[in-house]
Amino acid sequence: MNGGTSDEDYREALDAAHHHAIAWVESVRDRPVRPDLDVDGILARLTPRLPEAGMAPAAVIEELAEAAEPGLMAMGSPRFYGFVIGGTYPAAMAADWLVSAWDQNTGSRQPTPATAAVEEVAAGWLLDLLGLPAASGVGFVTGATSANITALLVARDAVLRERGHDPSLSIQRAPAIRFLAGDAVHTSAVLAGRIAGLGVPTTVGADEQGRIDVDGLTAALEGHDGPTIVALQAGDVHSGAFDDFTRAIDVAHLHGAWVHVDGAFGLWAGASPRHRHLVAGLEHADSWGTDAHKTLNVPYDCGVAIVRDEAAMTASLGAHAAYLPAVASVADPYDHVPELSRRARGVPVWAALRSLGSRGVADLIDGLVSAAQALADGFRSVPGLEVLNDVVFTQVCLAARQDADTQALGEWLRAEGTVWASSSSWRGRAVVRFAVSNHGTDGEAVRRTVDAVARGAAAIGISR
Repeated sequence: MNGGTSDEDYREALDAAHHHAIAWVESVRDRPVRPDLDVDGILARLTPRLPEAGMAPAAVIEELAEAAEPGLMAMGSPRFYGFVIGGTYPAAMAADWLVSAWDQNTGSRQPTPATAAVEEVAAGWLLDLLGLPAASGVGFVTGATSANITALLVARDAVLRERGHDPSLSIQRAPAIRFLAGDAVHTSAVLAGRIAGLGVPTTVGADEQGRIDVDGLTAALEGHDGPTIVALQAGDVHSGAFDDFTRAIDVAHLHGAWVHVDGAFGLWAGASPRHRHLVAGLEHADSWGTDAHKTLNVPYDCGVAIVRDEAAMTASLGAHAAYLPAVASVADPYDHVPELSRRARGVPVWAALRSLGSRGVADLIDGLVSAAQALADGFRSVPGLEVLNDVVFTQVCLAARQDADTQALGEWLRAEGTVWASSSSWRGRAVVRFAVSNHGTDGEAVRRTVDAVARGAAAIGISR
């Protein structure tokens, strides 16, 4: 091999990585979820200055694994409920290893036909599963935020073109675009709007579960004929609630607005016959964003940006240069994302879907919702605690009567290590938020979680 490496170097390094990866995966279910060391603790285990002499590849992996292991969060644990992060299915993890080994820059169909084709199939499967228009453009990006950015860039350009402005010539002197959202809009959509040049959205109200106020949206739309983008959401980050897509999309389109749906984890409700009613009417929006490493349980990183009008997607994001290969009338992968170079992150999506089948995906969704509802039932049996949200999907917000007790409970749980859940505030109350996203969160995981919460409440002195 060139560069001073040999086939044996690869084999030994990969064998070492395989050993440590298997050891980690096999420990995740039972180990404490929290890391044992913080950043400073891990820094103390790492060489601060780059040595002059190098090290054998396998030895590098050994040093890395030994230094990092105490600082790893068991995010793949069935009792990890923080930040809406899923686990990883075996086929998806293994496919991701192959993606690294193949090392294909999946920007163009011509030089990387294998990974481009696999991603195209995965995109078609996703559209079918989620009940979205089959001709939509699909781009595999890093996460839900990048998916929202991608879609809002396309939305921005589309609404300007409708007003006779060519966005490719700059948006400096373009008509001002109104960006509207509900009061519970997620920070991901807010950030995406800022990056896309739309600014922070004007909010139009929301109900007690975070669903957009459609009457407020109607009032904001009436009497204004300028370009407008409306952001809706499938799955509120605290309550799990879904906007009324049928009414909201109808009124937005009546006023000529583009509708984008932030469905980071909730878009997947469309893959379950039992929960599809939650996203009724969503298919009539203009764009959607979601995360495959949340509900679908593929490795980081894999967001999905979807736009109904593929031509609009290509017009905004398409790359053109003499050195770039092109196939007439067919969009390349880099025509659907804001990147020229990227890994084949859609391949693990294909692997997860092929492993599960459509019935398995539906069972995954149903199982996550059932686990969330079981957690809520268990929490309600703990004296002094209450569940604040209607548990319609995968989110559970737990609180004590006093905010200080709620905050202490969250800190106790994260330090004790049986579970890890995020602390937050919702509707003026401190909450501990449990986001059920891991396919392994079964009855035993629920039992252990409820037991940990009961022990924490007792330790803190929470009672009726």
